[in-house]
Amino acid sequence: MIYLHKDDLVIRNMIETDPQIICDEEIAQGWHVTTEKYEMRLKDQASGKSVAFVAEYQGNIAGYINVYWNPNAGAYANMGIPEIVDFGVFEKYQRCGIGSALMDVAEQLAATNGNKVCLGVGLHNGYGSAQRMYVKRGYIPDGTGAWYQDKICDQYASCCNDDDLILYLSKEL
Repeated sequence: MIYLHKDDLVIRNMIETDPQIICDEEIAQGWHVTTEKYEMRLKDQASGKSVAFVAEYQGNIAGYINVYWNPNAGAYANMGIPEIVDFGVFEKYQRCGIGSALMDVAEQLAATNGNKVCLGVGLHNGYGSAQRMYVKRGYIPDGTGAWYQDKICDQYASCCNDDDLILYLSKEL
């Protein structure tokens, strides 16, 4: 299904050939990834747990985002509040409006299921652009503090500033 078609940008559902392309693009950026995560996104979409979107810019995959209807982990587990999960735009396509378009589509879809959406964002500097974008879009911290490996990180607890250290944010739609 196509959710947006404007000029050189198309946002559509993820399909079977996309995980390998996404993985190859992320490896080219120096990331250590496998296709398993994206194949799981396809399975979750097929089962109705989520919707997985891909952005194509000038005919090339440029980014992705997922909306989970009822996440089973994190600050909003089993609360029926949609969660935006695993959002990314490849570096060579950043600053072209692709991330904003993906977020617009994801938020519009989430709004069909209620008046609130949530997401988790990493705390290390690799997530700096995303952190700034979420604040500009009206997301606010939910007050649960930092989470590490899907659990609240207690005060003075040791953790690693890796991709598993996150802050949950939410937005009224």
